[in-house]
Amino acid sequence: MIKLRYFAAALIAAAGLATVAQADVLDDIKKRGKLVVGVKADYKPFGFREPSGKIVGLEPDLAAEVAKKLGVELELVPVVSANRMEFLGQGKIDLMIATMSDKPERRKVVQVIEPLYYSDAVNVLMKKDAGIKAWEDLKGKKLCGTTGAFYNKDVAQKYGADIISFDGSEKPLLALKNGDCLGYLYDETFVVGKLTDDEWKTGYQMVLPGIMETPWAIAVKTGETAFQKLLEDMHKDWLKSGAIVALEKKWGIPPTAYAKRMHEAAK
Repeated sequence: MIKLRYFAAALIAAAGLATVAQADVLDDIKKRGKLVVGVKADYKPFGFREPSGKIVGLEPDLAAEVAKKLGVELELVPVVSANRMEFLGQGKIDLMIATMSDKPERRKVVQVIEPLYYSDAVNVLMKKDAGIKAWEDLKGKKLCGTTGAFYNKDVAQKYGADIISFDGSEKPLLALKNGDCLGYLYDETFVVGKLTDDEWKTGYQMVLPGIMETPWAIAVKTGETAFQKLLEDMHKDWLKSGAIVALEKKWGIPPTAYAKRMHEAAK
C-alpha cells in the first residue's frame, strides 16, 4: 500500500515536472534572446527567398511582429509540409507560421492559435482573354487540374467544367500555356504567387472569387499555454487593426474575402 502511494506520488510529481517543462518556451526564448519560427521558403508571396537568400513574405512579416513583441531577435527556419509539425514537436522551432490548413487531425498534434489568421481557397489561373467572369461560365469548358485535388470533382459537378488532371503543378501549367485548357484549377494562394512572376503576370489573371475556403493556422507546441495566450491576443489585434489586409496589399495579394470579413468582424 505504501509502495503504491509512493508510486502515485512519483507519477504526480513527474507530471508536474513535465507540465513545467512544456510551459517554459517563453522563458527559453527570452533567455536565448531569439525566437525561432518555421516558415515556408518556396511559397511566394507567403514565404520565399529573395535573390540574396533571405526569406521574406507575408508570414515572415508576422513572425517578425511576434519577435518584436517579445523583444528578441528572429531566426527563420525553412520548413515544408512534411516536417513542419515534426519540427515543432521536436523543439527545433518555437512557432510555426507555414501555410498550414486547419484540420482536425492536426489539432491532435499541435496547438492551433485562434482566431485563424488567414485562409486559402480554390481558384482558376486563366488567360486574360478567356472571357470568364463567373464560375457558372465554366460549364462545358476544359480546365487543367492536379490529380488528387479534393475539389476537382466538386467543381466539375457544381459548375459543369471538364477537368483534365495531371500529376503535380508543372504539367498543368505547361498544358495551360499550350492552350490545352482554358485555365488551371488549383489553390488560390498558389495562383496568387504565380501572378507575381513576370512569366505569368502579363498574359494571365485570376478574376473569379475564391471558393471552398480552408483557413490556415499558426501553431505552437501542445501545452505552451502562456505562448498560446500571447499569440491569441496578437491575432485579435492583427484582425482588428487590419494588419493582415495591409500585408496582402504590401505583397501584391488580391484582397481576400476572408481577410476583409475577419477584419470587419473584429473592429
